[in-house]
Amino acid sequence: MKTTPQDKATEQVKDAVDAIIEQWATVRPDLDTTAMEVFGRVYRLARTMGDRVEKVYAPFGISRGEFDVLATLRRADRPYTLSPRQLSAALMLTTGGMTGRLDKLERAGLLRRSPDPHDRRALQVTLTEKGLAVVEEAVVAGLQVQTEALSALDEQQAGQLADLLRKLLAGSSGD
Repeated sequence: MKTTPQDKATEQVKDAVDAIIEQWATVRPDLDTTAMEVFGRVYRLARTMGDRVEKVYAPFGISRGEFDVLATLRRADRPYTLSPRQLSAALMLTTGGMTGRLDKLERAGLLRRSPDPHDRRALQVTLTEKGLAVVEEAVVAGLQVQTEALSALDEQQAGQLADLLRKLLAGSSGD
């Protein structure tokens, strides 16, 4: 049978997850592997995109985790200040994990820690001008890589995928 261009457009592209699913179907045909198909791809995509974004942030002297700190401060708007506790909560990090990131970013001159004027026992973390400049450029570079990857979908598909992932994430939160 001859295939038309329309047939080719709707053909499924096989990936590594398909091979895994086929192997399970052979050895355990009783298993419903739908969840494995979804989460195997989500995991692989997250890892692939994480690696790509990490490479984009490297010229700025920051990792993805450090970008997350800078971006969280940037989204706080002027004066780009949050407490370490607020940062930890926003990034779902332990205080120990946050301290390591803050130490590195402070040494690089991208943020500063100072006493909280409203609570002598607390600290504030504030973006420096250098930190603001870095995050402004890095966010554009990161979005460019993500947008390029998303170009495999049309606008409607991208919106639908975002909606479906939002629904899945909301339904699986352990909160």
